[in-house]
Amino acid sequence: MTSHRLRTRTALGAGLALAAAVTTSALVVGTANSTAPFALPPVNAGFDYQIGGAYTPPSGVEVVSRDRSDSPAPGLYNICYVNAFQTQRAGETDGPDDWDPNLLLRNSDGSVVIDPDWDEAILDITTDAKRQSIANKIKGQIDECAAKGFDALELDNFDTYTRDVVNGRITASHAQAYIKILSSYGHTKGLAVGQKNTVELAPNRAANGLDFAIAEECGDPRWNECSQYVDAFGDNAIFIEYTSAGMKNACTYADRVSVVRRDVNVAPKGASGYLRETC
Repeated sequence: MTSHRLRTRTALGAGLALAAAVTTSALVVGTANSTAPFALPPVNAGFDYQIGGAYTPPSGVEVVSRDRSDSPAPGLYNICYVNAFQTQRAGETDGPDDWDPNLLLRNSDGSVVIDPDWDEAILDITTDAKRQSIANKIKGQIDECAAKGFDALELDNFDTYTRDVVNGRITASHAQAYIKILSSYGHTKGLAVGQKNTVELAPNRAANGLDFAIAEECGDPRWNECSQYVDAFGDNAIFIEYTSAGMKNACTYADRVSVVRRDVNVAPKGASGYLRETC
């Protein structure tokens, strides 16, 4: 299945019984393998998606997601964006040249597999040894998020296994085994961990150690996935739309979850193309 996400950057274990038990307010919670308490994002709160560059949050915003290279917004609940399943583009910090070549997924001809939409090399999480090695590097980025004072993690590209270019080499089982390593570590650092997109795996969110959802385009009429995130995560969900049609559908949940419309490039306020709308 091809990912349909407009992901941008400057990028059945639980069931309905669990969904009914999901908290509807920001609480300090923990898990069996956590060594530090962590707080969930406040639900149905004003949200701003700033992974394309930080700026002063608009009035009414309580929750912000920013790239780990930026600092948290003072006085707000801050989510730290980490590109956990792919490298950055060639020439950027954490691009493919900054990774062990053996940890990059390769085609049968030995060439590195590149996500064509974002020009990012895909990390090879197909063995336990490689997952551990990749996770060790990403843990350093999680440490950076925690040290800066972020409250939660947005681990992007959980759905890399759905990319056509992967051709089945990475599976949903690989993705879940890997994200469990990262979510467990995030919890030990006192960070809540969000599931980014990947609605197919939302029912497994408890087993995967994922505390809330960040869903792009769930309101898009082609997909209509917002209800599935609410089924799995209750009100602990944040919906991001990029079109008026998607926003209209997502806004039917605006009395329960956080909803925002942004421009596709998630430009900082004042930059060309900037757009931010609420329900």
